Amino acid sequence: MSNVVQFRRTTAILALVAASIGGGLIAAFAVASRTGTPARETVIARADTSNEKVSQLSNSFADIIEKASPAVVTISSTRVIKASEQQQNNPFTADPFFRQFFGGPNMRPRDQRESGLGSGVIVSPGGYILTNNHVVDKATKLTVGLSDGRDFTAKVVGTDPQTDLAVVKINANDLPTLPFANSDAARVGDLCFAIGNPFHQDHTVTMGIVSAKGRHLEGQTHIQNFIQTDAAINPGNSGGALINAQGRLIGINTMILTGGGGGGMFGGGEGGNIGIGFAVPSNLAKQVMDQIEKNGKVSRGYLGALLGPVTPEMVPQFGLKDAKGALVDQVTPNTPAEKAGLKMGDVIVAIDGKPVNSMDDATMTIISKSPGTTVKLDVIHDGKPKTIDVTLGQRPNGIDWDQKNNQSDNNGDDSDNDNGGNGVTARGITVQALTPDIAQQVGVPPSTKGVVVTDIDQSSPAADAQFLGRGVVIIAVNRQPVSSVSDFKRLMNEAKGKSVLLTVNAGGQTGFTVVQAQ
Repeated sequence: MSNVVQFRRTTAILALVAASIGGGLIAAFAVASRTGTPARETVIARADTSNEKVSQLSNSFADIIEKASPAVVTISSTRVIKASEQQQNNPFTADPFFRQFFGGPNMRPRDQRESGLGSGVIVSPGGYILTNNHVVDKATKLTVGLSDGRDFTAKVVGTDPQTDLAVVKINANDLPTLPFANSDAARVGDLCFAIGNPFHQDHTVTMGIVSAKGRHLEGQTHIQNFIQTDAAINPGNSGGALINAQGRLIGINTMILTGGGGGGMFGGGEGGNIGIGFAVPSNLAKQVMDQIEKNGKVSRGYLGALLGPVTPEMVPQFGLKDAKGALVDQVTPNTPAEKAGLKMGDVIVAIDGKPVNSMDDATMTIISKSPGTTVKLDVIHDGKPKTIDVTLGQRPNGIDWDQKNNQSDNNGDDSDNDNGGNGVTARGITVQALTPDIAQQVGVPPSTKGVVVTDIDQSSPAADAQFLGRGVVIIAVNRQPVSSVSDFKRLMNEAKGKSVLLTVNAGGQTGFTVVQAQ
């Protein structure tokens, strides 16, 4: 079967070459007839050029990889799992019934040693190496293996769990390095190569293209702006290099998608490549690396506003020209945003004169600034342009403060709710009065004013609205406060035949959603 496939592949290649040569012959005779150059000489020249291009194409990658590969290293980690940690994570050792099967009633767990494997990229001749945080996390010993066979003990300089990046250092000099590329300039369709150590296979090179940019994966790192690639990334590739056709670093390979459950997983885990891998862009990685090398930690700007997307349905509601910008869903008290006068419902359209295309743009721009920096926000406030100067604070670690968790619907309580005779239905949305008990159940502050959604008609336009589901509290209709069921009914009737902008609170997070006219 493989011979047949090889024969067909060879035949196809020969056919393409023949077509190319044939086209060259036709073009050559046409040129010769116009210029007076003998056709035979023109054909020979074209054939030589074609052969040279084919030769260049077949050998062009070797020089790039030969130069880049020595800057990629193997990182072996050792972690000791304490007995107390095992007891916490293993319910069997804590249960007297099961202890009889695992060493008797006096069984005591012992410390265990766990090993891991990843990759890294040398970014300075003096031994600084960029890798993933999950490659070095909780490691008690790190060993870095170079392409020339030398091994070094490494120490962690600093980590940044929010981007899953880390910097380690070895005592060595005159090391080969990889230059950084401008990852913002990378385009979907660009050729790229992944270099790493999958399954203990040192300096494995795989080829692909940039499949997408600005990707996000739910439940993974807090700050995400991944480059997606179909270059094969497998366990052990974590922390390795994603380079462009010029041999420059455009990303740090971080995680893959597998066919098991559709979720993201770190490249150092189990599972295999299915053509969907993700890398931290080099521009973001360099920002993190520079701060870690200088300060041993990463400090980021903090606005104090929960940002959400601007959808096409929201454009007329907020007086916008197009579905670009970042919508302020919530302003946290006593934060830079509140002190500067930023309001819920404002749309940030530019930061320091740079257009904001999405909430991701706004978030990445803010966190790239240092705390204490003053930025100029161009916003649309009540349909009119406005400029606000904000002095950024220090972003808290471990929480994605300035971006909304993009959940779809059905947030909150799933239990059956009796309307108690005071519920109404409008546009397919059934609501009832919000009592202190219900507020506690659905996770909103007891002082919240509004009505709680008890049901959504799945055949109505409301079923397509984001962030709308049972247990969600509606606090305003077309920016008019809702204090009771009668308020909700009146405001919805006033908007009959038009789309409706709802201000909602889902589990303590406020936001906006649009319900289209029926």
